[in-house]
Amino acid sequence: MATRVLIPNGAIGLGFDEAALWRGVAMRPDIICVDGGSTDSGPHYLGTGTSKYSRASTRAEWRVLMQARAHAGVPLVVGSAGTCGTDATVDWMHDITRELARELGQDLKVARLYSEQDGASLARALDAGRVTPLWPELPISAGVLGECTHIVALAGAEAIQAALETGADIVIAGRATDTASIAALPLMRGEDAGAAWHGAKIGECGALCTSNPTSGVIVIDFDDTGFTVRPMAEGARATPDLVAAHMLYENADPDILHEPGGHLDVRGAIYEQADETGVRVTGSRWVGSGDYTVKLEGARAAGHQACSLVLLRERRYVEQARAWCDRLATHLESEIRARMGLEPDAYAMELRRIGQDATLGPLERAASAPCEVGVLAIFTASDQATALGLAKLANPFLLHDPLSDDEPQATFAFPFSPVEWDRGPLHDFCLNHVLHVTDPMKQFRLEVTNV
Repeated sequence: MATRVLIPNGAIGLGFDEAALWRGVAMRPDIICVDGGSTDSGPHYLGTGTSKYSRASTRAEWRVLMQARAHAGVPLVVGSAGTCGTDATVDWMHDITRELARELGQDLKVARLYSEQDGASLARALDAGRVTPLWPELPISAGVLGECTHIVALAGAEAIQAALETGADIVIAGRATDTASIAALPLMRGEDAGAAWHGAKIGECGALCTSNPTSGVIVIDFDDTGFTVRPMAEGARATPDLVAAHMLYENADPDILHEPGGHLDVRGAIYEQADETGVRVTGSRWVGSGDYTVKLEGARAAGHQACSLVLLRERRYVEQARAWCDRLATHLESEIRARMGLEPDAYAMELRRIGQDATLGPLERAASAPCEVGVLAIFTASDQATALGLAKLANPFLLHDPLSDDEPQATFAFPFSPVEWDRGPLHDFCLNHVLHVTDPMKQFRLEVTNV
């Protein structure tokens, strides 16, 4: 018995080819699975418990998926709802679902799987030795756990299965591994475990493993010896190279993928062109560990930021932008000490040269000079008023500071007014650990409602 999974795209909010989606629905899938989350854009979203993607784009895509689910008569699952998978974003997604159910005239059973964790409970687990670090190791203590604004555990396939077993039409899961929602049903139905986890990894980003990655939609058939992946967009193809390459994506080891309860080993995997558009994969192996762990993600407040942007266009300054920034930083440090009474350990200052080396800094190897350079000044302090005060103090120096003391005063350009803007609270990731549990559902809460 094979299990067919329809995957619309790599994350709700990215868009997908609707014609390709309905082509996939016509293939009579057993389930529709989509990821909703990512840490790609940093810790702000977990720190604030908000979605990276807009409500409008999320709602528009979810509306189509709810229609597709109703037509197919199968469960629809979203993992890591609202980007970060906090309780608040699960409820945010649930609110969207309720609105759309009324609009579409659908009566639904909806299961919400909550992944958020209590810092005090985790502190007790830490004392008991049940919280261990991953590499790179970050310092952890009850104090660090208490500083977190939000902590989530990444649910595995077992938690998604528990939600599916309620008979829910729609499962809205909090933070989960990218693969969990796709692997859950094939594993429930006894398909090969290695194939289930490997296919889920290949499918987690939708059509990224195909010749038309932006189309989004793929179908994966799982069975007792392997899996077959096919894109649904017109003219798109999966190839052995493209499918195999996805094991490199967001994975430290292209042969091993760690999940709760074990790891996937693809060193023996065989990738073959199944037909004109599909790829067949066999030989993947699941290795159980006997120790069930869930990864923890936590974010905490790390100060406040304010920024300014100035544009350098005069050739001499463009060619010597790094020297100008070095001189300016020294000058500003002195002025901040004199005027605000702040030593360098009380704030942080960055001058990023946009258009020159803002991405790589001193590692940049490009030799040609651009026609202009934007200098983004970023000030971080313990409170917003101080951060903004630092940015305001820097204003005249960003606009006029010369390369040397023995030349006329320079004038550069601010692209907008006011020059400074508040970035607001800053967050950082502070957990890179796993929690050892005896029950895969112990850290998760399930709530089922009729909508």
